[in-house]
Order: sequence, then structure tokens, then C-alpha cells
Amino acid sequence: MSDSIGNIAGQIWKFLDENGPSSATKITTVTKLNKSEVQRAIGWLACEGKLDFETKGRNETISLR
Repeated sequence: MSDSIGNIAGQIWKFLDENGPSSATKITTVTKLNKSEVQRAIGWLACEGKLDFETKGRNETISLR
């Protein structure tokens, strides 16, 4: 399973690199990845210190560090 999460983390990193800051919902919708897998991969990238999070009101934006 960790290989799968790592692969999805790579896809998310590439998405953010190409598209800039995005919400988790947008990442899930555009990439057509499973919501649970996206959340796990975001956690993976966050633990590696590769993401920044910004909250404005109820909206959270994820970007590459």
C-alpha cells in the first residue's frame, strides 16, 4: 500500500507543480483519484515537508513548498 500512496503522492506533486496552489477537492476532481488516496498522499507529502497549507475562511489551499 505504501508504494501506491507514494505513486499518488508523486502525481499530486506533479499536479501542484503544473497547476499551482489548489484545494484537496480540486486535486481529487481534476486528477480523478480516490479521495481517501489523495488524503493519504497529501499527508505523506506534508510529513516530508513538501507542502504548505493556507486557510482563508473555510477554504484551505495546498501548495508546494
